[in-house]
Amino acid sequence: MTIHCKKNAVYAILDMFMMQRHKLAYILQAARPNQWIKNLIIYTSLVFSGKLFDPVLFGKTLIGFVIFSVLSSTSYLLNDIIDFPYDQKHPTKKNRPIAAGNLSVQDASFVVFLLSFVALLASLFFSIPFFGVAFVFLLLHFFYSLYFKFRPILDIFAISFSFMLRAFAGQVISGYHIQIWLLLTIFFISLFIATVKRHAELVAHGAQTRKSLYSYKEHFLNFLTTTFATLTITTYSLYSFLEKPMFSKSTFSELFSPLVSSFEARKWFMITIPLVVYGISRYAHLLYEKAQGEAPERIITEDKPLIFTIVLWTVIVVMFLYVF
Repeated sequence: MTIHCKKNAVYAILDMFMMQRHKLAYILQAARPNQWIKNLIIYTSLVFSGKLFDPVLFGKTLIGFVIFSVLSSTSYLLNDIIDFPYDQKHPTKKNRPIAAGNLSVQDASFVVFLLSFVALLASLFFSIPFFGVAFVFLLLHFFYSLYFKFRPILDIFAISFSFMLRAFAGQVISGYHIQIWLLLTIFFISLFIATVKRHAELVAHGAQTRKSLYSYKEHFLNFLTTTFATLTITTYSLYSFLEKPMFSKSTFSELFSPLVSSFEARKWFMITIPLVVYGISRYAHLLYEKAQGEAPERIITEDKPLIFTIVLWTVIVVMFLYVF
């Protein structure tokens, strides 16, 4: 009898352990780590200031990236808590842990509180200005989930401002200013991506999967997509032509010091403009021809022509900023 009771106790402990393990797996799934790629924009200031390979600043920015990834996950969890009635009507979002009933609203709410507290506490120890940006970022996402996402235009502008706050956070960490035309490029390209996503949702699933889609029309979203794509190309072109890139002062770059002035004078940084134009065109092609605009993170990480374009753009930018 005693042996039987001990076996039951062991089985009960194992069952409890497996339940907790499954719960943690569902929490991680709901946190959407695949979306953390968006927080790489925090490195903008470091990259374009020519300080990417500064070990101290790189380490600090990495910590900032982790903090903003945690804050992003809290917003995704809160969003799923509020949206689960709509997600249950969506062909793919219905499989999310909360919508599928694998993670309770109570457990998800506790995780939101815990992650928010930990991330804000970590940002406070980092620096007061960084804490301010992190707090505004979290506040923006909370208002987005509770209000902005249900209002047309405001929803995509809130998404765009969240990207700008990530860039500002990187600026606070590095202490290096982001040029205004580059900042506007970030603003407009994030508006472009957000509009493409709304268009894809409206065409693929109708308005029943998102409340704000009731106020959008396809031709209006086409207009916004074209407008924001044009403004992105314009502001990036102005950045590449008007702003003076901050070249790295590495030993290797000194070998090319006689060429630096000629590179600047002839504005060779503008070589990257066709790559930006192609990247935006390819993204729009995936929207209109293949209806893939609903998951931006999948497009950026899975579409080979777009990946090649991004890699080539990165290589050229790094060469201009850190080699020549």
